[in-house]
Amino acid sequence: MTGREMVGSTKARPVTKLAAALLATTIIGGMPAVAAAQDAAAAATAAPPPAAAPAVVQRIDSIQVTGAERLEPQTVMSYIDLRVGQPYTAAAADKALKDLYATELFTNVQVTNDAGKVTIQVQENPVVNRIILEGNKRIKDDKILPEIKVAARQIFTRSKVRADVARIIELYKRQGRYAATVEPKMVMLDQNRVDIVFEITEGDKSKVRQINIIGNDKFSDGKLRGEMVTKEAGLTKIFSSATSYDPDRMAFDQQKLRQFYLTEGYADFRVVSAVAELTPDKKDFIITYVVEEGKRYKFGDVKVDSQLRDFDGDKLASGLPMKKGDWYNAKMVEDTIDRLNETAGAFGYAFADVRPQYDRNKEDLTMGLTFVIAEAPRVYVERIDINGNTLTQDKVVRREFRLAEGDAFNSLQVKRSTNRIKSLGYFQEKFEVEQKPGSAPDRIILEANVEEKPTGELQLSAGFSSLESFIFQASIQQRNFRGRGQTIGLSGSYSRYSKSVQTSFVEPYLFDKNVSLGVDIYRRDYNSFNYANSDRNTTYQQSTTGFQVRAGVPLTEYLTTVGRYTLNYDDVTLDKGTYYSIDSSGKLSCDPLRAGRYLCDAIGKRLSSIAGLSLIYDTLDNRVRPTRGITASVNVDVAGLGGDVHYIRGRLNASKFFPLYKGFIFSLSGEGGAIKGWGGDDIRLTDRFYLGEPQLRGFGIRGVGPRVIRQYYSKTTTGTPPVTTVEETTDTDDALGGRFYYQARAELEIPLGSGAKELGLRPSIFADAGAVWSIKSPNLSQCDPNQPDKPECFFGSRNSSGQQLYYPVKADGTFDTTTTTTDPTNASGVANQAIGSRQYFTETYVGDSWKPRLAVGIGVNWNSPFGPFRIDFSKVILKEKGDNPKTFTFNVGTQF
Repeated sequence: MTGREMVGSTKARPVTKLAAALLATTIIGGMPAVAAAQDAAAAATAAPPPAAAPAVVQRIDSIQVTGAERLEPQTVMSYIDLRVGQPYTAAAADKALKDLYATELFTNVQVTNDAGKVTIQVQENPVVNRIILEGNKRIKDDKILPEIKVAARQIFTRSKVRADVARIIELYKRQGRYAATVEPKMVMLDQNRVDIVFEITEGDKSKVRQINIIGNDKFSDGKLRGEMVTKEAGLTKIFSSATSYDPDRMAFDQQKLRQFYLTEGYADFRVVSAVAELTPDKKDFIITYVVEEGKRYKFGDVKVDSQLRDFDGDKLASGLPMKKGDWYNAKMVEDTIDRLNETAGAFGYAFADVRPQYDRNKEDLTMGLTFVIAEAPRVYVERIDINGNTLTQDKVVRREFRLAEGDAFNSLQVKRSTNRIKSLGYFQEKFEVEQKPGSAPDRIILEANVEEKPTGELQLSAGFSSLESFIFQASIQQRNFRGRGQTIGLSGSYSRYSKSVQTSFVEPYLFDKNVSLGVDIYRRDYNSFNYANSDRNTTYQQSTTGFQVRAGVPLTEYLTTVGRYTLNYDDVTLDKGTYYSIDSSGKLSCDPLRAGRYLCDAIGKRLSSIAGLSLIYDTLDNRVRPTRGITASVNVDVAGLGGDVHYIRGRLNASKFFPLYKGFIFSLSGEGGAIKGWGGDDIRLTDRFYLGEPQLRGFGIRGVGPRVIRQYYSKTTTGTPPVTTVEETTDTDDALGGRFYYQARAELEIPLGSGAKELGLRPSIFADAGAVWSIKSPNLSQCDPNQPDKPECFFGSRNSSGQQLYYPVKADGTFDTTTTTTDPTNASGVANQAIGSRQYFTETYVGDSWKPRLAVGIGVNWNSPFGPFRIDFSKVILKEKGDNPKTFTFNVGTQF
């Protein structure tokens, strides 16, 4: 392999004729062959005829082609006009040279004549072996190679290489890298083959250093810059891509300026000129706009001229948003046209044409306006076509249409159909139902051109949560099983405090009827915990095995009712070595002094048979990340239709989303619930409501509501203890839950620049409030260290010598509580029951209050390359005694 030879270079500047000539030169054997041949041909053409007697015209006796390797001689001859029997002239030879060079198949061509024997000697251009890119880091090979027209096994031509260089540089210009250069080189190989190497120097991204505006008197430069998409580079825009220079964006900014002025009433505004200057170092641009604001106009007479029989122009005019004397607003005019078209479409006039007619009066600076609604036929749906669905069955798409063939056209129903098809999640997001003329003026064809995307999901994830430490999750799901719109899934999770596995199936249209059916089968293991100081201690373990069947029926377009039946088998257990002791009958049983109040009532195995009903109202525009709309639901569950648990539980929740100015999204949400036992059954610890992180930010998990705080005295003793003080650092905190709760949230999502948006950053400020309360106050014994014999005051006992006391095991395996021993085992080596050391404590019941707890803060959602990340900083404003505030929380995960 020989060294690289310069094919030519093209930079981000005009190419001179001299540079173009250098680009067309290949060094072969130390001589610029192509240039020499061209110069020779040019010289032969330009040389004056000799001042001699006219030459005898020779005829061509034979034509021979030499030097061709891949091409047949007949192919070479087909490119020229020289033929045997024709007269041979210098002009004919020169034309043959030009014709052969024009094919771009040859590096060198010579035409010679020896007494009528014409020889055409050619040297073929090499064949491209491969294309190599070097130095490209910002734009990967898979983005550049499709733009390159020279390909392997094609004939090498310099014009194609120069065009490819220009295309590569254009790619970098689109990214704002105007200092990028590309040096094309070729590496000669054997058998007349070459490797083409594009050596790329990317350079720094060219930023917009400054935006100057000249001619603006009514609005400041800063105000007008804020209306533009392009932004000046600076520290506050370090993550924004809007600081890069883009000619298309610059043209769009001119439209934005005009739109802003027209919205403010300046109907004569125009951009006189827009110039972008590249600094000498090619790193930055300086953009200068020269504008002419003109005069500000007000609305004059506003009328509606309707030629449709179903519309009264005067009534329509009275409902328009603009009034005579208001400042002219072009955006309001555009919105009004859309509203009138939508209104006409709702009455079946699919092809209604609304056109504004302006009456500008430059003397009194008013803009009269007449909306003309042209006559149009009422339209009916002739046909609905579904295209592009290779997997999804037609009926899955067709059943989402709110119109049927033969129905009167309705633009609102078409828009709703579009949103419903988008919500399926089976197709690309950029989808609209197209409207095409039918076979007659009063017929229309609705066409859904879908583009399917993968609907199967296989996810393995690991992460760390401030709630559950390390989390591992795995799931597999197909949301469009066999193209029928069905969803099947299998998932599992594991963390320090919970484990679960679940399989599910959803049929959205059972037997092709508008009835949904879902089935879930699951097993969930949950380890509850309390706080001992700042440490978590596992208290009870709850294993739930069960299933749920649910069916939904839409009542209206936005209102759905869902019925469900749930059957759960719960097993709640405690560690016997920690929470059990010998009772008065000599049996090992749960000790309330060890386990905490209410927990002993929760342990055991129970069967819960629960029937529920929900009424759901949903107008959200996007269920994943809504920006507008309302969702609300009423939920009622009754346990006790069989089984061991009896209660009635009700919940209400509602949320509303408001799109605000320039991408701000404000949301309000609230929920509440109540639970009551029936049939003589009380509400157990595991069935109550709990509140805290993550539902109520600013507080720890289960950090709000009724709780028992146990404080231990500072000394464990073997005899009559002295009077001691309670150690605040030895608290044990048990959350008890409540029978009622409410929660409210207000949140404002703050838009960032396009660069931060591309990174997936979504900051917000929020205020969370809520409370959980109402359980029966526990009967607590306040221990007094001066009454050491009070049994509720301590755990177990030791003798006066400080030796551990045991209950001896009896022959039947129970323990004899009428006597004690200091031996840990009996004579046979069977373990006796340790009574435990004497430890004194006091208990306090707090937090049972309906008064709101309130926290405010800021948070950030980030769809990071490592997975979803959420961080919140909160400040508690209102709290009650016993609540557990928490300033900082985060959750992060990753996918692999």
